[in-house]
Amino acid sequence: MSSHFTVSPIAPSSSLRERVETALAAAIRSGEMAPGELFSAPTLAARFNVSATPVREAMLNLEKRGFVETVRNKGFRVTGVSDKDLEDIVGVRQLLEPPIVRRLAGRIPEEEYGRLRELADRIVDSAGRGSLTEYLEADAVFHAAVTAFADNARLVDLITELRSQTRLPGLAGLLATEELAASANEHLELLDHLRAGKGVEAEKLMHRHIAHVIGWWAGRPEGPSPTR
Repeated sequence: MSSHFTVSPIAPSSSLRERVETALAAAIRSGEMAPGELFSAPTLAARFNVSATPVREAMLNLEKRGFVETVRNKGFRVTGVSDKDLEDIVGVRQLLEPPIVRRLAGRIPEEEYGRLRELADRIVDSAGRGSLTEYLEADAVFHAAVTAFADNARLVDLITELRSQTRLPGLAGLLATEELAASANEHLELLDHLRAGKGVEAEKLMHRHIAHVIGWWAGRPEGPSPTR
């Protein structure tokens, strides 16, 4: 067998399809594109001011992720997620993420906090501007960056995947609210605990932070908004 083979050029890390997919995933996760809604590739392409091809490719990828389903000759329908599915994802995340931040408290090199603070500030800024796509992207980058200090690539990949699957159907309705601002500021509070070596406080905060998925982000009350 010949070892000679042809490879296709690698797409840029920020291709048009990837940017469209990121925006659509954020809209679906946040509830802007609600479960049951039907969208055609040409209609979405007009919104993005792009051709239908990258939109169709993005939607097919989202179908693989379970975010949409194909409706023949009509387009793509946003899938729903059951309360049980959401609770299962949250349950796994609660087992993984809070213990990690507890162990990382006081162990992250001091010189890294400037970069982590910038990432947290991006979350706060995007929340203030009401940009859900940027909010979710910045949130993913921040938590991946913190988890990376556990020095376990498989763990980072697992948590990142769980976060990407997490639906937040009430998030779109929380723009410019105290709840969204409070959740954004929890990232800064987490860094304060980590830097001060307060592992127990960091763990409790992460438990509360993840619980928003079945609270505020699911459109359910959690009681008074926390203040910093």
